[in-house]
Amino acid sequence: MKILKVSKIELSSSPPDLDEISGKLDAIKEKIPVDEINWDDFSYKPRVKFVMAYCKSVIFLKFYVTEEHFKAEKILTNEMVCEDSCVEFFVSPADDGIYYNLEFNAIGTCLMGSGTGRENSHRCDPGLISSISRKTSLGGNPLGPAEGEISWTITLAIPSSVFFRHSIKKLEGMEFRANFYKCGDRLPVPHYLSWNPVGTSRPDFHQPRYFGKLEFI
Repeated sequence: MKILKVSKIELSSSPPDLDEISGKLDAIKEKIPVDEINWDDFSYKPRVKFVMAYCKSVIFLKFYVTEEHFKAEKILTNEMVCEDSCVEFFVSPADDGIYYNLEFNAIGTCLMGSGTGRENSHRCDPGLISSISRKTSLGGNPLGPAEGEISWTITLAIPSSVFFRHSIKKLEGMEFRANFYKCGDRLPVPHYLSWNPVGTSRPDFHQPRYFGKLEFI
C-alpha cells in the first residue's frame, strides 16, 4: 500500500484564492505520479502527476496531465465525465467502508458519488458539489476531440463538508484511505491509470480495498 503524507500550507486569503492555492501547489517539489497500468489491454500511459496539501478543513489538489488524445465535452454536474479526459480522487475518511468518488474532466465538470461499492454508489446533490472550487488551465467551455500532445492542469479546493456522511472538524492528524486515477473511457485510446495498484481482472476504480493511505501531518 502506498502512503502519502499531506502537509499543511498557510494562505493569505479567506476564503482561499485558487490562484494562490495553485501557486503554492506548484511550489511543492515532489509531484506524485499516477502511473500504474493495472490492465494489459489498456497500456497507453499519458503523463499524469498530482500534488496535495491542506489548510484547516480544506483539501487542495492539483493534477498535471499531458496526453495525446483529448476531449472535454461534458458540462453538466454529474454527467459521465469519465468518458472525457478525466482525473479522479476516490477517498474514504473512516474505516466504515464508505467512500466518495470525485471525478473531473479537463474543464472542471464534476461527477461526485458516495457508497461502499459500485453497486450502491449514488450521485451526490449538485448543490453540495458546487462547494468544490475548481480552476483549469483550459477554461470552462466544452472542447471537442483533439489529437496530438495536449497538456492541462486542474486545481481543486475540496472542503471536508462535501464528505457529508462523516463529521470532519479538522484534517490535521487524520488518516484517510484514497486512490487517484486518470481515465478516458470514450477517447480513441481508452486508458485507466491509478496511483495505488488495483488488483481486479478488468478496469474498476470502485475498489476501496485497493486504496492507499493519506496521512495529514
